Amino acid sequence: SNKCRLDEQKKLLSKTLKIVMFPNFWGLVSLEHEVYVLEPMEEGNTHRLYRGEHLKVTQGTCGHVNGTFGCSLKTFLSFYIFQYQKQGKDVEKVKQRLAEIANYVDKFYRSLNIRVALVGLEVWSDGDKCSITQDPFTSLHEFLDWRKVKLLPQRPHDNAQLISGVYFQGTTIGMAPIMSMCTVEQSGGIVMDHSDNPLGAAVTLAHELGHNFGMNHDTPERGCGCRATVDRGGCIMTPSTGYPFPTVFSTCSKKDLAASLEKGVGMCLFNMPEVKVLYGGQKCGNGYVEEGEQCDCGDLEECLNPCCNASTCTLKEEAVCAHGQCCEDCQLKPAGTPCRDSSNSCDLPEFCTGADPHCPANVYLHDGHTCQGVDGHCYNGICQTHEQQCITLWGQGAKPAPGICFERVNSAGDPYGNCGKDAKGSFAKCEARDAKCGKIQCQGGANRPVIGTNAVSIETNIPLQEGGRILCRGTHVYLGDDMPDPGLVLTGTKCGENMMCINRQCQNISVLGVHDCSAKCSGHGVCNNNKNCHCESLWAPPFCDKAGFGGSMDSGPMRPTGINHVSVIIILLFISIYSRKTLLSLFFSNKKNTIEKLSLGAIKVHEAMLNSSPHKVIICFFMIIFAAYLTPAQLNRRYQKF
Repeated sequence: SNKCRLDEQKKLLSKTLKIVMFPNFWGLVSLEHEVYVLEPMEEGNTHRLYRGEHLKVTQGTCGHVNGTFGCSLKTFLSFYIFQYQKQGKDVEKVKQRLAEIANYVDKFYRSLNIRVALVGLEVWSDGDKCSITQDPFTSLHEFLDWRKVKLLPQRPHDNAQLISGVYFQGTTIGMAPIMSMCTVEQSGGIVMDHSDNPLGAAVTLAHELGHNFGMNHDTPERGCGCRATVDRGGCIMTPSTGYPFPTVFSTCSKKDLAASLEKGVGMCLFNMPEVKVLYGGQKCGNGYVEEGEQCDCGDLEECLNPCCNASTCTLKEEAVCAHGQCCEDCQLKPAGTPCRDSSNSCDLPEFCTGADPHCPANVYLHDGHTCQGVDGHCYNGICQTHEQQCITLWGQGAKPAPGICFERVNSAGDPYGNCGKDAKGSFAKCEARDAKCGKIQCQGGANRPVIGTNAVSIETNIPLQEGGRILCRGTHVYLGDDMPDPGLVLTGTKCGENMMCINRQCQNISVLGVHDCSAKCSGHGVCNNNKNCHCESLWAPPFCDKAGFGGSMDSGPMRPTGINHVSVIIILLFISIYSRKTLLSLFFSNKKNTIEKLSLGAIKVHEAMLNSSPHKVIICFFMIIFAAYLTPAQLNRRYQKF
């Protein structure tokens, strides 16, 4: 009966969520294949519960900016959210609503093993901090510029989103640059506050975050699998949203995310957020280990961690740790244990320190470093090349066109050849030196672009002085006038010898300071994004000028610390040879004196390994081998000198 079904729903609700009832509280409850909305009544402290498909959400579309997965490791997005004021002067009410929006988004992304941690919340009630208008393109770029210049230096975070009270032109209700997560310039987006229910804005915000992660729209031709049918809202990355609302991601979104992470997008997401700055205060059961807690595995009903007491957020008896890639069977892994491999040619590996259950923060090569095995430069942990971008646009077999294609096409300053848009929104011509930073020109590959049905081929035949013609292939994507072009060369792409595209200009990599940083690594290491040396396996940070265990001050040691393996071998060999040569004298002469000399020799060899260069250690090794051919008397005389 309906009454029995409602009773079952109430029981499931009380078991799956611990909800604190207070005025104006909104809630989202997922029970198997059903989604319910908990909405406050206008008067009193009562609430109503109804199916998600009955929620009214403004129909709209997304303007995204182009430019079988679950993360194997849990990732964290440090998230900053803003509200351009439209709800009068009740700032606390607005803040509460923004926190609810962030909670929804966190819930959506948990299925991808991504936690969205709200580290900041701001309401602009005294006026805009950047220009917000009905033009979504202009508003987006104004907000991203303000974030880069003003916000990031003061409040570190991975991504920022602005929820605007201004209604955008046309049907656009949100906009974000694609594949821009963790970048200084473009990791963010804008969302129109189009619904009284915070869930409406949360769905749009999750959609725009998806574009930042590299997710494209779930269009019919992609054949995406979605466990939610259309009549139940479909999936989050559908091109337009209405009601019922989507709350899950499709197989296409998961594949897009996997491909993005493999390319290095999201390099900042493997770092634990600073729990002291989490918005909303401390709470046992929220999944974040905060001050005074030894662990936090979520609510009692959802905790599956064998090392943690969910009710008290304390470690169980004999447990040393409960979370992290460097925690196994409730114990810390040894120092030097790999905990995060390099994801691409610009990434660096991390290792357990032996003192912390969490893998050190992710580090990668300093911007401007030469890619390992690829003719390009690293930028934001990714090796950007014209070759890879041509393959992305045209499929396998595509390659960059000759330089003349870039020069001729991009000097036009039109939609098909340009260096982006100027401050007035007009297409900018490329100077000759910047031509390879404009619209990318390719040859070969598929007959048409492979990035979507709204992309078309723009082919240009250029006559050559020596006769013949050369075919240049560009792309034009019909995304509307309010979106940057996905066919533009990506920032960080090599455009000449020791040159890189920055702000649509071909600039020398020296402006990034990579040479100055690398010079301090003594020729035995590379510079990472924190401007610290990442040393080769036999050298020690910070400057790779002494023997050690490799790695950096940021990444942990590359090899097990303690007594060095090579040192142990040398010591044992020393003892073995010395004992053989002096076996008789050990028993028929001054035993104490002999043992003291033996111990002193072992210590000296060990010190040579730790405090000298590997070359000196090798010399010590051969000295011991040579000692095997000496008589005991000769050995004693030479040992005194050693």
